[in-house]
Amino acid sequence: MKNLPRKHLLKIIGIIVGAVAGFSYYHFIGCSNGTCPISSNPYISIVYGAVIGYLLFDMFKKKSPKQSKTTKNKELI
Repeated sequence: MKNLPRKHLLKIIGIIVGAVAGFSYYHFIGCSNGTCPISSNPYISIVYGAVIGYLLFDMFKKKSPKQSKTTKNKELI
């Protein structure tokens, strides 16, 4: 349980960076007339940015040797 925050640190950083990027997009580029579904509302921009940040930072996680062996065995079958 003590390793849980350390295990997910990269994902948490990705969420924070994405949320800041989403708000920045709303603030500096945003849609003024309200027709843009993502950039017209700051809350939606923050959530969308956090999800994108999570997905991008999750790509950089290291796979454990146990996971890579199981994926190789599944590919052979």
